[in-house]
Amino acid sequence: MQRFVCIHGHFYQPPREDPWTKSLNQEASALPFHDWNERITSECYAPNTSSPLTDQAGRTRETVNNFAWISYDFGPTLLRWLELRHPEVHNAIVEADRASAKHFGGHGSAMAQVYNHMIMPLASATDRRIQTRWGVEDFIQRFGRDPEGMWLPETAVDLDSLESLAESGIKYTILSPHQALGVRKEGETKWTDVSGGRVDPRHPYFCSLPSGRRISLFFFDRGLSTAIAFGNLLDSGEAFSNALMGAFGNAKETSLVNVASDGETYGHHRRNGYLTLTECVARFREGNAVTMTNYGAYLSLSPPTHEVKIAERTSWSCVHGVERWRSNCGCGSEIHPGYTQEWRSPLRISLDWLREQILRTYAEQTSGIMKDSEATRDRYPSVMAGGSFKAMRYLRGKLKLAQSEKRAAELLEMTECSFLMLASCAWFWEDLSRMETVQSLKFARRAIELADGSNERSLQAEFRRRLSGAKPNDPRFRNGADLYDRLAVAMSDS
Repeated sequence: MQRFVCIHGHFYQPPREDPWTKSLNQEASALPFHDWNERITSECYAPNTSSPLTDQAGRTRETVNNFAWISYDFGPTLLRWLELRHPEVHNAIVEADRASAKHFGGHGSAMAQVYNHMIMPLASATDRRIQTRWGVEDFIQRFGRDPEGMWLPETAVDLDSLESLAESGIKYTILSPHQALGVRKEGETKWTDVSGGRVDPRHPYFCSLPSGRRISLFFFDRGLSTAIAFGNLLDSGEAFSNALMGAFGNAKETSLVNVASDGETYGHHRRNGYLTLTECVARFREGNAVTMTNYGAYLSLSPPTHEVKIAERTSWSCVHGVERWRSNCGCGSEIHPGYTQEWRSPLRISLDWLREQILRTYAEQTSGIMKDSEATRDRYPSVMAGGSFKAMRYLRGKLKLAQSEKRAAELLEMTECSFLMLASCAWFWEDLSRMETVQSLKFARRAIELADGSNERSLQAEFRRRLSGAKPNDPRFRNGADLYDRLAVAMSDS
C-alpha cells in the first residue's frame, strides 16, 4: 500500500485594471500598498516562490519554491498582471511547473483555470466553450504544455461545464465532497448514496458525460481544508503534516489525502502561512511513509475504478448551490447585517442580456472583415500573453481587409470586456456599491463603448433601463443605473 499527499492552492484575484488606461488605480483599502494585487504579491505570491526552510537554530537550510511541490492554479488575468508588474514572480511560478514535473513523473503541478472566474453553470453554451478554450490557450502560452486539469471557479459545476472541460482535453478537476451524490464500482448498476459530503476523498472517481466522454474528479478533504482556511492547521508545519497523516485512517490500499483552499491563505490571509507550508512539505519530502504528489501524477498511477454522480449547480462557497451569483440567497448577508442582496438578480439579468448583445455585435461586425471570426476569437489569449497588446501582428492574415485591423482589435477587446464583467466577484459580497461590482460595471461600460455607433447608443439605454431595477443598500445611490452613471460612465468620460 502506498500513501500520497497533495496540497492544492487556488490563486485568483479579480482583474482590477482600469478598462481605459489598462493600469490599476490606487486602492485606499490596500494601504500601505498601492493596490490589493501589490499587497497580496508581497504577502503571498512572491514569498511562496522563495520560502526559507530553517533548522532548529533558525538558520536557513534551503530556499524553497513552494509551487514546485504543491498543486496550484492561477487566474490567467492575474498571471498577465504579474508578468507585467512582477516578471520575476511570474517566471518563478511558471518554472515551478517544470520543476514539479521532474519530481512527479513528468506531470507538472500547474492546473489551468477557466479564463476569468465566470460561474460556469450560469453561462451559456457558447460562453462555457470560450471560457474553457481561453483558459487552455493562456495556459499553453505560459507553461508550454497542454493542461491536464482545470479549476472551475468556486468549484461551481454541472454536467455541461464538465463537458466543456472534457471537450478541450481536460482530464480532471477538483470538487468539494458535498458535490457528490452517489458512487458505484465500474460495471455495476447500483449506486451508493454519498450525499452530504460522505464520499471518500482518498480516491479519484470518473464522471460519465452525455457525450460519452469521461472526466476524472478529485474530492478534497473538506474537514482538513476548512481547518487550513479557518482553523489552526497553519500554526506549525508539524501540526499541518500530522493532520494530513491522520487522514489516511485505516486505509489498506493506495490512497491520496488531498486538500484544497484559497492559495492566498499561505501568506495573505494567514501571515507567514507560506513558512508553515514549506515546513509541512519538507516533512513529507524527507520522510518515507508518505509521498508528495500532484493530481496528474496520482491519476497516472491509480486511475479511478468507481463512477460518481454529481450534484449539479453546486459550488464550494454557497450552500444554496449557485444562488449566490444570481439571487438573495442569504450568503454574504453576514458581512453587513441588515443589508439585502436583492440587487443580485437584476444585475445578473442585466449583464447576461448585455453579454448576448455583445456576442451578436461581434458576429455582425466581424462578418465582413474577418475570415474566421470564431477561430480568431478562440486564440485571443495569445494576443495578450507577453504583456503587450499584439493584436495588429496577431490579426495579419486573419482579415479580409488589411485596413480593418484597428476595428478588429477593438471588437476582440469588446469581447474580453464582456467576459470580465461576468467575473464571480461581482455578486459575491454584500452590496452593489462594492469595488468588485463597480469594476464589473466599468468593464460593461467599456464593452458598450467599443460596440460603436448606433449599437452603443441602443445598448447603453437598454442596459441602464434594466440595471435601474437593482437597488443598492448604499444610500448614496438611487439605483443601479445611478451607480453605473456615476462610477462607470463618468470614468469613461474623464
